[in-house]
Amino acid sequence: QVQLVESGGGLVQAGDSLRLSCAASGRTFSTMAWFRQAPGKEREFVAVISRSGRITDYTDSVKGRFTISRDNAKNTVYLQMNSLKPEDTAVYYCAARLGVGVGRTIKEYNYWGQGTQVTVSS
Repeated sequence: QVQLVESGGGLVQAGDSLRLSCAASGRTFSTMAWFRQAPGKEREFVAVISRSGRITDYTDSVKGRFTISRDNAKNTVYLQMNSLKPEDTAVYYCAARLGVGVGRTIKEYNYWGQGTQVTVSS
């Protein structure tokens, strides 16, 4: 059974850092990504990483502050979030796709985690 389990969310103040983790089980994946969904908004792309880790992509609002990485030996992907802002408040979801490519759209991803809440206070 394939599972993606996120952890690391929490309540922090603006300017603080958090590191999210997503542990995959049941199979290995090529591309993995993070999305987020704020209250009343649609789920949006945050970051993506290829299997080798050589290719990454970020939404503009997090460039320079967030870093996606992965440890294939642990089948885990991470999202290091620095200089957090109140507008980063959302439920963060890990996603994985079976095919290659580093897309930004929800429909490209086959598996999703349950989400972890990140709340940034001002």
